[in-house]
Amino acid sequence: MLEASNNSELPAIPGKRYFTIGEVSDLCAVKPHVLRYWEQEFPQLKPLKRRGNRRYYQRHDVILIRQIRSLLYEQGFTIGGARQRLSGEEAREDSNQSKQIIRQLRAELEEVLDILRR
Repeated sequence: MLEASNNSELPAIPGKRYFTIGEVSDLCAVKPHVLRYWEQEFPQLKPLKRRGNRRYYQRHDVILIRQIRSLLYEQGFTIGGARQRLSGEEAREDSNQSKQIIRQLRAELEEVLDILRR
């Protein structure tokens, strides 16, 4: 995820549910037009849109934006490279979740089988 050194440079994320684009801009040290551009380039970044197409970001969006910022500005990735890196992390997380769900289902099925054998 995000390195500790990057966290110290940026302000702490307040305990709010939704953030406006201006607040996210301040929290992530990225201009609003850059955030709107990143929404087009990174499919994972999908803020809620309400009346008048106003964007409302959630905490996970802010964390993702900080990751993107780190990849692009500090680690020197291109947008394509950052997109690939983030999708690779998602795939690993999805794979780990799937494996965990399968293990849990298997354990539950084995319990049911034990009950049926009695």
